[in-house]
Amino acid sequence: MAEIFESTNLSGIELANRLVRSATWEGLATSDGAVTPALLRIHEDLAEGGVGLIISSYLYIQAVGKQSPGQIGVYSDDLISGLAELARAVSDRNGKIVGQIVHCGGQADRGHTGGLRPVAPSAIESPGYSVTPRKLTIDEIRKIIDDFAAAARRLQKASFDGVQLHGAHGYLLAQFLSPLRNQRTDEYGGSVENRARFSLEVYRAVRSAVGADFPIMIKLNANDFLDGSTTEEDSCYLAAALAAEGIDAIEVSGGTPGSGKLGAARPNIKKPTDEAYFLPQAEAIRRAAPSIPLMLVGGMRSPEVMEEILAAGTADYFSMSRPLIREPGLPRRWESGDRSRAACISCLGCFGPARKGEGISCVQAAGPP
Repeated sequence: MAEIFESTNLSGIELANRLVRSATWEGLATSDGAVTPALLRIHEDLAEGGVGLIISSYLYIQAVGKQSPGQIGVYSDDLISGLAELARAVSDRNGKIVGQIVHCGGQADRGHTGGLRPVAPSAIESPGYSVTPRKLTIDEIRKIIDDFAAAARRLQKASFDGVQLHGAHGYLLAQFLSPLRNQRTDEYGGSVENRARFSLEVYRAVRSAVGADFPIMIKLNANDFLDGSTTEEDSCYLAAALAAEGIDAIEVSGGTPGSGKLGAARPNIKKPTDEAYFLPQAEAIRRAAPSIPLMLVGGMRSPEVMEEILAAGTADYFSMSRPLIREPGLPRRWESGDRSRAACISCLGCFGPARKGEGISCVQAAGPP
């Protein structure tokens, strides 16, 4: 029977186990997005802690697509050397790292874009954001597609093990898929086929840039949990289309910053029944793309819960963010025989220090709650 601590091969990436560090904004890059020693230390700790795969925090591909202070950039060749240091810090400790690339679209923050107004499929405010973005032109869409490809190529040059497209949490790929936020009347809007076009064209451009053997994954919102926005009907269409194109893995997520209690990072994960809150969405994506490896994120705290899901065949890998902020050595603890649930109490306090410019960190006392 498959186990979470068995080794696997994910499209050429040899993974020691089925545990994944889901992309997590650290807030520790320089103002122009360069890697810092503090970022290297975080990734060294994660690799030494035994997680099978690290997915980097969201790396912005254009200045106008930046959302947060201290966000890592991948928009220029000048950043490759620092990214190579990051990849080396992981590989030297026998870890694996995939770089997540993003354009934040209407959820970009002009306070961090050099004053540039956010852009989006349509001039519609993103739920939870007060600035109305500017509608993208066709030429701008094509330039963004090219920049996604260039960003992926930079990660390949920096010796990352693969790339993940950020198609979740209300960012640009997800905005195009959403019938609420994409009200275009051209080839990129209207039907689900048209709304999925942008993500598919980004995938094709990235594949062309990196070749057939470099793994390409996507973090996909299965449901935005917003009235009139993306549902499983939309996401399953895109998942099946990406599977037909050759995507290497799908990480199933959901929610946006405007989704309230149904956002991506939910508080108060106190018991096993609170865990795996995107499991119904993963089941839908599994039916739509049965041959594609699935990563499940969302409240994963207990190895027993993961093993049940793995045995049912719904997911192949399990992604965690906040538990590994508090306990970067959690995988090694579980593997050594201490299988008590993650010490993280899901308070969401870890993002506070990052917003203050101090970098993400657990604000709770050390040790189990």
